[in-house]
Amino acid sequence: MAAEETPYSELINWEVDTSNRNGLKQEKQLSASQRRYYSFCRRKSFAAFVASKRDNHHEERSTSWRCCGQTFIEHSSLHKHVARTHDIEIQQLTLATYQHLLTQLEKGTETQQPNEHKAEAVNISAWIPDISHVSEEQLKNGPGKVLLYYCYCQVEDPHVICDWQKALCERLHLTGKVRVATEGINGTVGGTHVATNFYIDAVLSHPLFKMDKEDFKTSDGGAKCFTDLKVGVFKEIVPMGVDPDAISYQLAGVHLEPEEFHKEVEALLARGDLCTDTVLLDCRNFYESKIGQFTQCLAPNIRKFSYFPDYVDQNLELFRDKKVLMYCTGGIRCERGSAYLRSKDVCKEIYQLKGGIHRYLEQFPEGFYRGKLFVFDERYAISSNNDVISDCRYCGCPWDQYELCATQFCCQLVLSCPSCRQDGHTACCPTCQTKGQAECETTSDIHHKEECECTGSRPRIPQDV
Repeated sequence: MAAEETPYSELINWEVDTSNRNGLKQEKQLSASQRRYYSFCRRKSFAAFVASKRDNHHEERSTSWRCCGQTFIEHSSLHKHVARTHDIEIQQLTLATYQHLLTQLEKGTETQQPNEHKAEAVNISAWIPDISHVSEEQLKNGPGKVLLYYCYCQVEDPHVICDWQKALCERLHLTGKVRVATEGINGTVGGTHVATNFYIDAVLSHPLFKMDKEDFKTSDGGAKCFTDLKVGVFKEIVPMGVDPDAISYQLAGVHLEPEEFHKEVEALLARGDLCTDTVLLDCRNFYESKIGQFTQCLAPNIRKFSYFPDYVDQNLELFRDKKVLMYCTGGIRCERGSAYLRSKDVCKEIYQLKGGIHRYLEQFPEGFYRGKLFVFDERYAISSNNDVISDCRYCGCPWDQYELCATQFCCQLVLSCPSCRQDGHTACCPTCQTKGQAECETTSDIHHKEECECTGSRPRIPQDV
């Protein structure tokens, strides 16, 4: 599928409304090319603005930025500040960059067009399976499952793979998310048993991906587990926020099969308080580990995996001269996470659970992992044992079924039991609950920032040393 083409003259004449919060007028009605070009310019402008705030007078061994009279040590903290405080300046820079880019494209002087590729030169139909003997009914209706997989490999043209994945998933009526990058592919898709089996065969038959059928983790579900299909090209196939060229997955720790990992955890627990040379590290986010985790693990209280590198940097003494046993949902975060930890050269040994918790629970449903396994789809969690290790946010009774905060624009997940929800406690915290009630009394379309007790009281990078 070739990229959508839009004449440069049409792009240049495209109306921009600077009073709009996004800097664009009727953004949802724009063509794919228009959105792609503007998005490219916004990223470029944001990066340039951040770079301009670097404090060149700070100590040589550390990096900091100065903005609005504040000093920022963490890159992500500066990003958050710029996004919140300097949105108008970023819009103005973006518009200027956008207009300059389109002028250059019109003149034909821009040799490197953002995200442009020549997918038409590659016949992706050769990688689409023949399903002429299968009815639409079999592909769309009936029992289904969700697939979780990843493959690190060198991808010369990720846009071609992206187009193939879009065509393949649409043909098979699959929903979910697929990330493609020059470092590989990462996917979570759902559909009928027939459709997902075709999908697995198609990926395995592609010459680029050296995978086995066992590399696909499965769970009960289907297309209904996702609201839509999202396939895109990214810098990383798992967003850790570190350039893959700087910290490669090839530096990852030693992979342990579930049986080996189980024995290591068993030995660790048998030693109890006497064990001071081993860390069982959960490299997932706090809301994942809250409802399920390995017994006696270290679970960082971080909200995003992109915070993991900063967490490691600020808690290096936790890992110094230790053996680290690391795990995550399917294994992919451990690939980059263990590589980053190894780059610090403080650990004795670093091991990671091959296939993640998903594969471990297939062999040890009543093993050392207790509670539910969080998944990034409409199910929120799947289970293999009956343990409930978390509590209701409001009454404290055992509860581990997440719901989205009922307050508009808040993306926090809340653990609120049926009794409390019946009493109206459907928000993530009292602050959000009050804000939600206020929104019900007004017709304002103002987009409130996602700020409440949940976001305000938790330190972005906890100090666990």
